[in-house]
Amino acid sequence: MIVETYYDTNSKISDVIADPAFDGYGRLLFPVDSGYYGGSTLGNLSLTWYNGIDPRETVGIINTLRSRVLAGEQIFYSIYTEEEIVADRAKADTGLFFFKGHPGEKFAICNAGGGFAYVGAMHDSFPHALELSKMGYNAFALIYRPGAQTACEDLARAIAFIFEHAEELEVDTSDYSLWGGSAGARMAAWLGSYGTESFGEKSLPRPAAVIVNYTGLSEVSGNEPPTYSAVGTSDWIADYQTMERRIAHIKANGTDAEIEVFSGLPHGFGLGTGTIAEGWINRAVAFWERQTK
Repeated sequence: MIVETYYDTNSKISDVIADPAFDGYGRLLFPVDSGYYGGSTLGNLSLTWYNGIDPRETVGIINTLRSRVLAGEQIFYSIYTEEEIVADRAKADTGLFFFKGHPGEKFAICNAGGGFAYVGAMHDSFPHALELSKMGYNAFALIYRPGAQTACEDLARAIAFIFEHAEELEVDTSDYSLWGGSAGARMAAWLGSYGTESFGEKSLPRPAAVIVNYTGLSEVSGNEPPTYSAVGTSDWIADYQTMERRIAHIKANGTDAEIEVFSGLPHGFGLGTGTIAEGWINRAVAFWERQTK
């Protein structure tokens, strides 16, 4: 597919949101609560608690999604029914952005952080999903409701939705993975350890691997799936030593786990483009592939 260069760094965020190509969900490309982002253009977008937002990645994501829509692809899926949304209007601000890879390939769900106050997808899940799709994987980026409990309920529903619509989506449901940064990492870890049945959905297979980046989560239940983590030593939100201890504990339980610690890197580095962390996603994918049957 040819990606049309329609938007650039000078393009207004408000124009992207109002683009007819994104009719019905353009607002979900950015935090629903505008108090958590700054800037008026794609080039000066800022997100609360995040560092190193790459305007080139932002522009590339928007142009890719727009091009896919114009090519006839469905890039957004609601995960709740109209009846459920009427009963709880907050569920209108949820859904899955689909970065389609090869038909029949395994899938991953990427979950951005935002302190369970908002969803920082443009830096912390969209770039990851796009990269995974370029590798051939079918990648989804979840937009969820604020709050730890509701966020996990939405992730459980997203997993159930993908399993229920696997044929339509053309995805392989075996050995899937869950990815997350910061609060999104907690979501991936909790669903991996406790399962969809703990968050209001029927019991479904657990992920083959979870990617749990820059989060201070310390708990280890003994039911963790194989876990990869990455964090910086200058992270003032997620202590790297806490994460190292968690990975060591998971390994001591006989489960495959590994961690990369990047010297001097702060919180929320996303793909780490242009930093010491650049390329970590390739090693995370290799870790996931090691767990597949």
